[in-house]
Amino acid sequence: MINFQQFFIDVAWPLAILLAWFVGEVGHQWLRLPRISSYALVGFIFAPSQLGLLPQMQPSMLLLANIAFGLLLFECGYRINLRWLKSNPWISAASLTEASLTFAAVYFVSDYFDQSVSTSLLLAALSMASSPATIVRVINEQRSSGQVTERILHLSAMNCVLSVFAFKVIVGFVVFQTSGNLWAASYSSLIVLVISILLGVAAGVFIPGLLRFTNRTSNDSTLAFTIAIIGVVALAHSLKLSPVLAALVFGLTARHRLIVMKTSQRGFGALGDLLSILLFVFIASTLEWEQVYAGIGLGLAIIAVRQLAKMAGIGLFSFVSGVSWRKGLLIGMATTPVSAFVILVLEQTRYLGISFVDQLAPLATVALTMEVFGPIFVQRALIWAHEVPEGKESSHAP
Repeated sequence: MINFQQFFIDVAWPLAILLAWFVGEVGHQWLRLPRISSYALVGFIFAPSQLGLLPQMQPSMLLLANIAFGLLLFECGYRINLRWLKSNPWISAASLTEASLTFAAVYFVSDYFDQSVSTSLLLAALSMASSPATIVRVINEQRSSGQVTERILHLSAMNCVLSVFAFKVIVGFVVFQTSGNLWAASYSSLIVLVISILLGVAAGVFIPGLLRFTNRTSNDSTLAFTIAIIGVVALAHSLKLSPVLAALVFGLTARHRLIVMKTSQRGFGALGDLLSILLFVFIASTLEWEQVYAGIGLGLAIIAVRQLAKMAGIGLFSFVSGVSWRKGLLIGMATTPVSAFVILVLEQTRYLGISFVDQLAPLATVALTMEVFGPIFVQRALIWAHEVPEGKESSHAP
């Protein structure tokens, strides 16, 4: 006899992904919305704490989401040009400035709302980041290219790394405060960061070497890199390291080992598209309306000061780094997406046995808002910067 309850649990995720894909296509064709904004809405509505059509999160889903995020982070890391950053140090200066301004602004706003010191520090550290996953998907969808596009990618990667470093150090501080265990605190922070970076570097050296040994550097290397990314993320997940940092460093190292990947290869084809839908549905499905509502005041304040800090920090260095102040402000506007990064970092931390969900309730408001509107900000910035090919633009630039 068929167990209908188990049947619906088994088919819930495939049906949600199918519906998200359909809604994304309709929204993109009729309203010119970025597809991932629609994916987020479907995930949030179907979440266990809303309509309850999706089952409670399982470790296997977190691993799949991390793999999907890893594919996008690898692509982001692969597109980072260290020589360009060396020849134009003002871009790095802009990244440090906007990340520092964001940290300070969010910390003081959180303190104003009577949050504890540790909560304010954690909120500030996570708010520094942009979500490379969202930015990469929108850039690929719009097929944009140019100075604004490249700077958005580079800045999102850099402030993502800065955020991971700051967050891990603060987590170590919190662990030491609560447990007094110096080893546990060190492992939760600096040791995890170092091992994650070494894992990414090792993969970035080994896989290109393997491809050269098999004489496949000029052929389609997508399969080899896909398998390697799955392995790196799974290993980082199993060893309780940082899959975010490992995948990003993997892509960065692979690029500078002179392995050339075509644009179609970097997106990992249909597998990349499928896992991207799963990722953004999953991210939104982890949010609870009660948390969103509870943190709405501080959450909206964080969104406002974070937006201003990023636009100010990047705009300040726009002219000396080689772009107009207008494009600098557009770059700052496009670095606002944060949801995928924040949720996966928090879920990974909870997987380690350290939960900040209740302390960081305002981030639920930030995550939901930026999951829906963040991709639209990126899309608008690219269009207004005139870096989207004709025919892809959904409206005239101002």
